Amino acid sequence: MTRQEFSNLILEGKLYLDGATGSNLQKAGMPSGVCPDKWISENPEALISLQLEFLRAGTRIVYAPTFTANRVKLAEFGLEDRLYELNRILVGESKTAVKRFKEENPSARDCFVAGDMTMTGRSLYPTGDMDFEELTCIYKEQADALIKAGVDLIAVETMMSLQETRAAVIAIKEISDIPVIATLTFEKDGRTLYGTDPVTALLTLESLGVSAFGINCSLGPADMLGAIKEIKEHAHIPVICKPNAGLPELDDEGNTVYRLSPEEFASEMEKIADYADIMGGCCGTTPEHIRLLKEHTENRACLKRDIEFNDYFLTSERKTFTFSLDDRFFIVGERINPTGKKDLQEELRNGSFDMVTKFAEAEEEAGARILDVNMGMSGVDEKELMVKAIQHVTEASNLPLSIDTSHVDVMEEALRRYPGRALINSVSLESAKSDALFSLAKKYGSMCILLPLSDKGLPESREEKEDIIHKLIKKAYEHGLSKRDLVIDGLVGAAAANNKAAIEVTDTIRFCHDKLGIATVCGLSNISFGLPERSFVNSSFLVMCIMSGLTMAIANPEQENLMISALSADLLLGKNGADIPYIEYMGDYGERHSDREAQVKTKKVIKKNLNNEEYSDPVFEAVVKGKRDEAAGIVVKALSAGRNAGEILNGSLLPAINKVGELFEEKRYFLPQLIASGEAMKNGIEVLEPLLRKDGGNDENRINIVIGTVKGDIHDIGKNLVVMMLKNYGFNVTDLGKDVSKEAFYEAAVKNNAG
Repeated sequence: MTRQEFSNLILEGKLYLDGATGSNLQKAGMPSGVCPDKWISENPEALISLQLEFLRAGTRIVYAPTFTANRVKLAEFGLEDRLYELNRILVGESKTAVKRFKEENPSARDCFVAGDMTMTGRSLYPTGDMDFEELTCIYKEQADALIKAGVDLIAVETMMSLQETRAAVIAIKEISDIPVIATLTFEKDGRTLYGTDPVTALLTLESLGVSAFGINCSLGPADMLGAIKEIKEHAHIPVICKPNAGLPELDDEGNTVYRLSPEEFASEMEKIADYADIMGGCCGTTPEHIRLLKEHTENRACLKRDIEFNDYFLTSERKTFTFSLDDRFFIVGERINPTGKKDLQEELRNGSFDMVTKFAEAEEEAGARILDVNMGMSGVDEKELMVKAIQHVTEASNLPLSIDTSHVDVMEEALRRYPGRALINSVSLESAKSDALFSLAKKYGSMCILLPLSDKGLPESREEKEDIIHKLIKKAYEHGLSKRDLVIDGLVGAAAANNKAAIEVTDTIRFCHDKLGIATVCGLSNISFGLPERSFVNSSFLVMCIMSGLTMAIANPEQENLMISALSADLLLGKNGADIPYIEYMGDYGERHSDREAQVKTKKVIKKNLNNEEYSDPVFEAVVKGKRDEAAGIVVKALSAGRNAGEILNGSLLPAINKVGELFEEKRYFLPQLIASGEAMKNGIEVLEPLLRKDGGNDENRINIVIGTVKGDIHDIGKNLVVMMLKNYGFNVTDLGKDVSKEAFYEAAVKNNAG
């Protein structure tokens, strides 16, 4: 099946997927705890019969039962060497079901088989120990096996991590143009366990080229309605909804059951049918659920969207930033750049990113909406530095990133690993790089800054500059980009060298805004190069640019003159909602200045975290900010300064991890921050443990805990987090791992005197 053929299916009306595979096969005799791939391959009629029932109920796409048929999952049963064989067999069984259905119903419309891929159970670094490229290779291997087995499309489903979903989509698309559909699982609060909201996931994956996007598992239909509505409002592609038959419950015998009957399921799905183009069922749903779903919804067309998609958007893993051509002006933070910063250069050469993190936090707090990241300096591996910088910045800030490098290979590595939709800074008409960079933008779904330079260098006239801009736009379109993927750089020169520099920039901004209808950006401080008191020149120039239609500028948001000028210009130009940011910023003006004077007088440095809370205790701050690599050294310094081990534990570490728990409960922190803080605390406690024992602590006095995930459950992210926290609080923990029988729990509890 081609991507166009998949799109054509949607034009035929509602498209129905199948329901649950695992729970139905267990009813058919599959024991819990076995390798499902192996069992199904040895009991093919159980699957074929089930899928025939789904097809008779109205399903047009059945999922081959390859959910756990990747190398990592199969290795848990010693079957990784049978990966290609098992995927081939399982896809073949599903194709047999489709063939039998067609033989039964010669006049029925064609039905299809989707290869099924999901998370491996191992998390990406820094949440886990897996490298992005390793995960991509694992997904690529299974995708290759599925495609060779003859699937019509691939479904990447039940994903909790946007970054892991990206890895799967990128892997598939690097070996085939087969249609890819993706569904994530969201909690009741509307976010994944990693903190991603539905719209951010949609826009990121849509930019990567998935053919449909939506939600599956975790929730019942009623709890999915709000998120499905939100997705539909922003989607250019079909929307998928594949809920459970309600929330799981335990019956009197301890078995997991789903209480939502087929009638109730179909009734609740009627409301979703107004927003979802593709529907099916997940855990607990039977062929009867699908039959009634189709009966209740097949004549309900999706509501038409009245909105126009004129907005630009960038995403991080946890946030979407949307703007239009005439929105309020905003700043792209420029400080994460070693050029001219000797302290930052030295720190980066020593492998520390503490200053990078502080710049990111400070720029977000000061009002930047995007962060520009540049790691260019001599004598270093820029690619390695860029990847590490992106990791640290995305942990410290929710803002989207602009990737700033002159090297194509560095840009690709950055875009590949960045867990969102980034801005490329920048693409000029240099023949050696422009095509490569536009190709990367298309592959990774990025936006581009177009810089009006050519192989000849700077344009010598306004006409030449505009001609270069037209050529860059044409090239971008040839690579499949659209107007809303592009931002044009005004190309700021130094006023000290050219007294028409400012006018030339404002002319370019008006040309792009009024005639081309494309957003603009400029490197603001270039205008004042070589002049005294540069901030005043920059602020005046900024007002000129905003009046001409400038969208954004790469600048330092901590420069108050600049921010006040920008907010004032928006206010006076009557931009929508400009009064509130101005009033809020100026309302804090006096407080900021009095605070600054007090700090200068006392020479006290106050550190702030993402939530604008002040911490003067470095140990406390290390845990709250998740400084896993620095925590041990910070604790050593605290000991050297005279603090005793018990006081550090009870006065800093434990209160800090409690604070992290509060931030997690308030949905200001998510799983990555929780794990980073837990590891920071663990590393700090390891320094203190010998001293605490010397002061009277004893392992024999600790409570013993035995922990694991129960038989049939191979998900262990939550369990691993609990293990880490229990150890941090001083418990002796025996971790049995995952898929553990009740007998093994009992034996371990007795052996370790748990309780």
